[in-house]
Amino acid sequence: MITLAVQVSVQVSGALGVLTLLQVAGRTTDRIGQLRAVAAAAPALPAGAARAGAAGVPGRLAHGITLEDVSFTYPGAERPALSGVCLHIPAGSALALVGENGSGKSTLVKLLCGLYQPTSGRILIDGQDLAGLEPARWRSRVATLFQDFHRIELTLGESIGHGDIARAGDTEAVSAAAERARADRVLRAVPGGLAGYVGHSYADGTELSGGQWQTVGLARTLMRQHPLLLILDEPAAALDASAEHDLFQRYASSAGQAGRERGGITVLISHRFSTVGMAGLIAVLDHGQLTECGTHRELMTARGLYAELFTLQARAYQ
Repeated sequence: MITLAVQVSVQVSGALGVLTLLQVAGRTTDRIGQLRAVAAAAPALPAGAARAGAAGVPGRLAHGITLEDVSFTYPGAERPALSGVCLHIPAGSALALVGENGSGKSTLVKLLCGLYQPTSGRILIDGQDLAGLEPARWRSRVATLFQDFHRIELTLGESIGHGDIARAGDTEAVSAAAERARADRVLRAVPGGLAGYVGHSYADGTELSGGQWQTVGLARTLMRQHPLLLILDEPAAALDASAEHDLFQRYASSAGQAGRERGGITVLISHRFSTVGMAGLIAVLDHGQLTECGTHRELMTARGLYAELFTLQARAYQ
């Protein structure tokens, strides 16, 4: 009886596993169908055509990005994620966003990317309302590395190249992005280099560590040419302080070049204040509101929330 009970249990568990797999496959098929329907319904535009009434994206930033009384509330939420944020980010500058979890930092950068539209208020790009710019063109001038960046388990070259789909097959461009991200250790770890597979979704590829994936993500970000906005949203949470500092220095080098050549703006989010101090301008968010803005020295002198958080972290290293 015991043997029979074990066999029945194994068979039931196997059947439930297969059922779960079929449910996942069914949901995936439904989603693919929905995407195909949306793509089929979308009007075909000639190459380079903009939507009606949409303004062009500037080739370089002369003044910067300005947030005018920007608020945003997620659908179904009881309170806004951002409320009445007014902030000017000068062209060519580096801005660090500081605040506790849930303060609205990630929401703010997604608004800057054009992924969300403000519930109220405006975001101006050199005086032009972001809502009036051609979305695809603006996003093509934005380079991002989010905390929850996707681990694309294809060949290493494809995983990097997807940062700029138009040049994804350009081996020289992919190699250059990998070099700027200092991904030589990842290249050596993957048999076949850029042609070798990573992950196990489509082949028996190389399993990368969290830090290696972050390096791949950085290389993917650096595929974008001439970005006007570069964003790092806590992508280095799994790295130690030294490794994160090194990653931000690499990113800052590209950001500095973008700022000098095109007035590009860099926005970074990090809980490590040694990294935050690399930015020339620091904005502090608290429960969706902008409470402080200035340089590190100015905010420390003001003895507000920034000074409090900085002092608490500094004590941990003593």
